Amino acid sequence: MKAPLPSTCIAVCLSLLFVSTSLAQSPASTTPNTNTATSVTASPTDPEARFKTLFTKATLSGRWAPLRDGKLGEERGGDSYHIVGVTKGAGDTWIVQARMKYRDQELVLPIPVQMKFVSDVAIMEVNNLPTPGGNTYSARLLIYERTYSGTWKGQRGGGMLYGTITNEAP
Repeated sequence: MKAPLPSTCIAVCLSLLFVSTSLAQSPASTTPNTNTATSVTASPTDPEARFKTLFTKATLSGRWAPLRDGKLGEERGGDSYHIVGVTKGAGDTWIVQARMKYRDQELVLPIPVQMKFVSDVAIMEVNNLPTPGGNTYSARLLIYERTYSGTWKGQRGGGMLYGTITNEAP
């Protein structure tokens, strides 16, 4: 069995949800970038507010590798997730509005996730999320400052991923 592409799995989960909250913000980049801002102005002190700011008009870009039978496969790049925003629900539940392409359509999907905040780290949990085709998907994503790393699994395999987070310029 082949491991599913993480962008598909995570987009489905992010649309249905996926990533973290209590992130400390890094200082603004001195490298000009016309498309994205590398930091969010005014970092809120509240972990949930920081997460909400970081995951508004955000792009997670990085690398991933399949994980099968406890062995890490070849690392691949080009992993990208687009987050429109997040909304806090009851308790630890958050909804991640993830933009994804499905066939020829671009969709924004609401993905339910559980968020935990520990010090300046946000941890996103997706547990047995139903996916099209009757399968389920689980994932854990750790968010620290403007970086993320995590792991996912489903019936067809799993893997590991990591990368950076940028926001669209205001």
